[in-house]
Amino acid sequence: MTKKISNSFTNKELLGFYEKMFLIRKFEEKAGQLYGAGKIGGFCHLYIGQEAVVTGILSSIQSEDTVVTSYRDHGHILARGVDPKFVMAELTGRKDGISKGKGGSMHMFSKANRFYGGHGIVGAQVPIGVGLAFAHKYRDEKKISRVYVGDGAMNNGQVFEAFNLASLWDLPVLFIIENNRYGMGTAVNRSAAGKELFERAKVFGIEGEKINGMDFFEVSQAAIRARDHIYENSKPYVLEMDTYRYRGHSMSDPATYRSKDEVNEMKSNDPIISMKNKLLKDYKIKEDDLNNVEINIKKQIKEVEKFSLESPLPEINELFTEVYL
Repeated sequence: MTKKISNSFTNKELLGFYEKMFLIRKFEEKAGQLYGAGKIGGFCHLYIGQEAVVTGILSSIQSEDTVVTSYRDHGHILARGVDPKFVMAELTGRKDGISKGKGGSMHMFSKANRFYGGHGIVGAQVPIGVGLAFAHKYRDEKKISRVYVGDGAMNNGQVFEAFNLASLWDLPVLFIIENNRYGMGTAVNRSAAGKELFERAKVFGIEGEKINGMDFFEVSQAAIRARDHIYENSKPYVLEMDTYRYRGHSMSDPATYRSKDEVNEMKSNDPIISMKNKLLKDYKIKEDDLNNVEINIKKQIKEVEKFSLESPLPEINELFTEVYL
């Protein structure tokens, strides 16, 4: 399924998508700085380089659709519209964090924004996302569950079980494989048999395609095609995003398993710079408008940092709330 979808976005909407990508990038850069300064503890997985994926998918999402992802979740919850102050406060372990400072980097959650995690167990979010899709169908809701999964988790048995049920029950679910080429430090071609990851869903009768995940416009078009396919056929769909993370797997990963030349080559195709150039050239958006977006985001990130460091720590009795035995 590769039919061309005409771009119906206004310049204001395109500026909004650029703003979202730039926000995610600057937020993650600040998170990396705060981690290095000892203000953020535990695991921390940055989304730098993959911003076109979540923003392109966002362009096809209705407000009541559901989203679930893995532990590399900061960009995803920001894309769903959660105030970055509360996301950063979660990273710094503060009371005002989106999960009250108790979830940290890997366990972001916002029911109000239809964002159901943030999951630390590899692949665990996939059956949860299929469960959300089942709920949509059971309630006769015109909603789609969007389930993000990494290339490393594509070797996980519960992913295939989820594919099976999604196809068997004709569930409204879009599986998005964020193939950033490395499962932790292991290259995909050393861990995954077969040519393309999305083709693994074919055995369950699920159609799909592979997309350049470094290009917002290509991701957006594919996301809209996939959404329309699910609406029209009442069948699941899978998109594999060929993307790249510019930082290590986590903040503790020096990423010595790949060369500087490889990283620099991928940075020459930076999704944010590429989108900015396209907006200037093809959509005649004024450079001043784009520069103003960047200036405002940088100011916002300073406010986000201040809030996240001044927010109080959780009370000691929070250790015993929302704990299920």
